[in-house]
Formats: sequence, C-alpha cells, structure tokens
Amino acid sequence: MELFDLSSQTDARIDTAVLVQLNIGGKRNTRDADEFIELVRSAGAETTALIQGTRHTPNARFFAGKGKAEEIKQAVIAHNADVVIFNHSLTPAQERNLEQLCECRVLDRTSLILDIFAQRARSHEGKLQVELAQLKHMSTRLIRGWTHLERQKGGIGMRGPGETQLETDRRLLNIRIKQIKKRLEKVGNQREQGRQSRQKAEIPTVSLVGYTNAGKSTLFNRITEASVYAADQLFATLDPTLRRVELSNQQSMILVDTVGFIRDLPHDLVVAFRATLQETAEADLILHVIDSNDDQRDMYRQQVNDVIHMLGAKNVPQVEVMNKIDLSKHTMRVDPKHAGTPSRVWLSAHTGEGVDELLEFLGKIFAKHVFEGTLTLPPSKSRLRAKLYADNAVINESTSEKGEYLLEVKIHQRRLDSLLNDENITLEQITDTPDQKIE
Repeated sequence: MELFDLSSQTDARIDTAVLVQLNIGGKRNTRDADEFIELVRSAGAETTALIQGTRHTPNARFFAGKGKAEEIKQAVIAHNADVVIFNHSLTPAQERNLEQLCECRVLDRTSLILDIFAQRARSHEGKLQVELAQLKHMSTRLIRGWTHLERQKGGIGMRGPGETQLETDRRLLNIRIKQIKKRLEKVGNQREQGRQSRQKAEIPTVSLVGYTNAGKSTLFNRITEASVYAADQLFATLDPTLRRVELSNQQSMILVDTVGFIRDLPHDLVVAFRATLQETAEADLILHVIDSNDDQRDMYRQQVNDVIHMLGAKNVPQVEVMNKIDLSKHTMRVDPKHAGTPSRVWLSAHTGEGVDELLEFLGKIFAKHVFEGTLTLPPSKSRLRAKLYADNAVINESTSEKGEYLLEVKIHQRRLDSLLNDENITLEQITDTPDQKIE
C-alpha cells in the first residue's frame, strides 16, 4: 500500500482535490469547512470542489449516501480531480468502495493530517514519530486492497499453507513499529535527561501551546530572536524547539515551542508525539496562545485544554496569551487571575506590542518562587555553605559572635528545599524570619 504523500510532488504538478464534508446529526459549522480547506492547502493540494450534505448517520458502504456518492463521482469527472478527501474518519472498506466508484485516491481526515505532519517533520525524532503514526494507521488499512494480498506466496520452498502476503505485510509492519518504538524510547530517555538537568539547575520551563496557526512560533521568535519557521498555515511547526530566555531580576526560563493542536487530532499522532508533548506536562508554566481575532476562540480554547488534560498537564499553571491584537479591536493589557479565570496578557507577536509586558509579568510570577534572605548556619553545616556557593546563591557573607555563618542568599525555592532536605534540616531552623522565604 502506498501512502498519499504530497511532499513528493514536484512544483509543476499539484494534486487537485474534491473535498467532502457532511453534517452528521448536528448543526452545520461553516468554520469547519474553512479549516478543512486550509488543511488541504497546507498539504499542498488545490481544492476544485467542496461537496457538503447532511446525514443522520454515516452510510456503511460509502459514508455518504448513494446519491451523494454519485455526486462526488461526477465532481471528480468534471474537474479531472486526482483525489477525494473526506473531513471525516473512513473505514478501510469505505475507502475501498469510494476508490472503486470514483476511480481515484480517497483519503480521510486522519490520512490528510498524517501527510501534513510527514511534510513538516525535520528532526530525526519528528520523522520517527510521524512514521510510527503512519505505520499504525496503515496497519488498519491492509485489508483495503488488492487480491494478491490474499494469495499464498509462490516459489520454491514457499508453496503450501504458508503465510499469505497480507500476513507477511502485517508482520513486517509490526517489526518496523517495534524498531521505531525502540529508537523513540532512546530519544525519550535523552530528552528526560535534559529535563532533569534543567530541573537541577532550577531553571523554570515554559511551554507554548495553542490551536494551530494561533501564532506560537511568531511569539517564540519574537521573545527569543530565533528563526523558527513560522507561516500562516496549519502545523507550520512540528518539531519542538527550546531556547533559554533571560528575564528581569537575574532570572531565566526555558521557552519551548510545541506542535499546534487541532480538532479531532488523530489518536495515533497524540500517542506517537507523547514524548515530545511531555515537555508540556513537565513544564512549570503553560503559555496558552489564543488568536484574539478569531470568533471561534472559546471553542478552540476548550479543545486545546482537552488535549492538555489528556497529557496529564491539567494542574500545570496557565497564562493565556491573547495574540493578534493588531488584527482585532483589543488593546494591550494584563488581566491578573480572577474568579477562577487564568491570567491573560493581550499582545501582538507580529508587531511586538505587549511582549515586554508579558516577560515582565512572567518575571513577577517566577520571582514568587525565589528565596531571598539571610541564612544562619552553624560551623557544622559548612557542606551546605559550600553547596550554596557552588550554586552562586550567596550574595554576601559575615560571621556572628557565636561563629555562625550569616549568608545573604538568593536562590530558587525548590533548589533550596532540595539542599535542606539533603542536610535533614528545615528552613525554620536556620532563619529567624521563615515568612520571608517568598520574595
């Protein structure tokens, strides 16, 4: 079976597509059609027709009804289309029946998104993740095909009740899937080591998330002055990128740009990219980038939060970044957390308006997790004193009349707690003002 891969097309040959979107038992959402057309454009195909309709339940044979299936066939003939793309999930049998009827390739929403991901993957890890998702999807499609898949293999030593070609294909797929999982496990271990190193250095991690095309990569580039690929298309970013950002008051953070989310993101992709998306689950703070100019932003916000919950990151603190105020009537401002709603910063990543205010706001958030005060250490705790110096946490030092070390320190609270735990002492034992531990 050959995967539909638009990335292999030359510039002189662009696939033409007939799009199909049916309203199954609900109100028609015109924005779904707009997003569907944008997905097809992002894949590199040209839309020649959009066929819409309404059904209470999908047809078992064609997904669409018999009359609508005939309409699709006539549209393919009229426009000489190369492919029919459904904005729905199709069964292997439905794909096969539609291909026989229309005499061209037929793809569903999952296959379309997988193809876009295959085009955008740049890193070794990203390519492995996409291939894993594609192979899992392909394994469910092996029955779609051709009669040779059911024959016994011929040739000397291969006659008799041996494997069918279908069984061979499935076995080879499973072998390749195991190989990729093993490689991804190794990459995941390396990524975990990186996370542990950042945690040891007590540098907070901030993960950028949001609906695809909300402007995450543009904001990332604006903050970090990097050159991450950013474009007005869906899934412009696929591979995660990490950069260190210096904040005010001698603070730093690691900013992570992640893949955009989308409605009905294929489950195999979520599973395949779990190691990458784990950066979100392990983050100290989530910046949820939202297109403030989109009238569907509340729906998109909920869909992104659903994925965040699925990743086990629902308890990670969140700040909403209301982006693209240059296209809307909103003005730059910072709305603190209130009545159960997260803090919001209104800005434009494109023009830079409000970005400095965002960084200042983040600096204030992380400052609350910094201890700044005086520690009184007896001579027996010289090892703790040495560790504080090793972390460059000591601002000034003096000695008391009792020979105690009086250390003025500034250190991340989590790091200080870790050092004190190693020495089996509490903060109250070495400071007279425990309430000053939060700056």
